[in-house]
Amino acid sequence: MLEHQIETRAAYDGVVDLYASMFANRLETQPFARNMIGTFAELVRATGNLRAADVGCGPGHLTAMLRDLGLDAFGLDLSSAMVDHARRAHPTTRFDEARMEALPVDDGALGGVLAHYSVIHTPPGELPALLAEQVRVLAPGGLLLVSFFGTEGPEPVRFDHKVAPAYSWPAEQFADLLAGAGLVTVARLLHDPASERGFLDTHFLARRP
Repeated sequence: MLEHQIETRAAYDGVVDLYASMFANRLETQPFARNMIGTFAELVRATGNLRAADVGCGPGHLTAMLRDLGLDAFGLDLSSAMVDHARRAHPTTRFDEARMEALPVDDGALGGVLAHYSVIHTPPGELPALLAEQVRVLAPGGLLLVSFFGTEGPEPVRFDHKVAPAYSWPAEQFADLLAGAGLVTVARLLHDPASERGFLDTHFLARRP
């Protein structure tokens, strides 16, 4: 495990209860994100492959949402404490500890992958390998919904996230990364501001051909 992953895991292990209390119902006030997840679930259902992974699932609230939307969803997270919390909160759903760069999933097994603000702690140089792993586990026609902090500048920007260092991304540059991983962007949604820092909430929906 890389040093930044060790640091990120330790940081999230230390804020489980606070994080869960802050984010469990957050989508109730985030209609854009909520509806993008709903669209993602609808399109995954249309593929006929209902298996979906919520990578970087945290306390498991979005994994449960995907199941409510008709998907056979399970959650994966780097933080063992988050996984333990998710298992307690959602005892009928599978949650496992895993790195996004090494998912415990067979090649081409999934109809969908959700990465909701879970790639933000990955340094830019390591993001192509992470996206390649999401593509590996998707079946042809499978979908990835990835959400992150967007910036209008020309390059990714490192910033001090409340839990661990993170990066915001220009939308066009992120779109190029998705294309480089072999994905076709189906839709993108940017709206602002995501925070007092002025970042854009950014959502990309992409399909594996």
